[in-house]
Amino acid sequence: MKRILPLTILLIAIFSATTFAQFEIGASYELRDEDPENGFGLRIQKGIFESLPIVNLGLRLHASYFSEENSISENNFSYSQDLTHYDIGFAAIGGISLGLLEPYVGLGLGTENYERAIQDVQNDPNNLAPESGDESSLYWNMLAGAKVTIIPMLRPFVEYRYSVTELEKPELDDVNSQTGRIMFGVSISF
Repeated sequence: MKRILPLTILLIAIFSATTFAQFEIGASYELRDEDPENGFGLRIQKGIFESLPIVNLGLRLHASYFSEENSISENNFSYSQDLTHYDIGFAAIGGISLGLLEPYVGLGLGTENYERAIQDVQNDPNNLAPESGDESSLYWNMLAGAKVTIIPMLRPFVEYRYSVTELEKPELDDVNSQTGRIMFGVSISF
């Protein structure tokens, strides 16, 4: 009985603890449903209203970078294409501590930039190759995810973010106004 009581107290403390830290810095690998598809992200999050027992509220600054280079051959002509997409945003986050697991949701605003550089166009008498250009727009986003606290400072996470740039109409044809992405990463709390 003497061994069970301390173990029970320890388990209750672990599973009912709010956050162990209120400041997080994280990095993620990101996949999205348009070109370029693979990228990475950085985030900085600060907790607010820290006296709430189970609810965790925070403000987050996040940035993502995607880049892809490829050579394309179509209908007897070829060209080299370099696509770059980066964004930076701000979001309000709310989560609930369920022991070692913390599911969360958020809503935010940001700005993104898309650049397409076309080079080395060969055998294109009809001007079928796309033109170089860039696109910059505002977006709003919704996100949902979950963090797992393995040790108090290290928190792996998975997150899905849905962004909509309908605040401004995209000028380039290959820029989608709605984009989803999934992120796998780790954050460090202190």
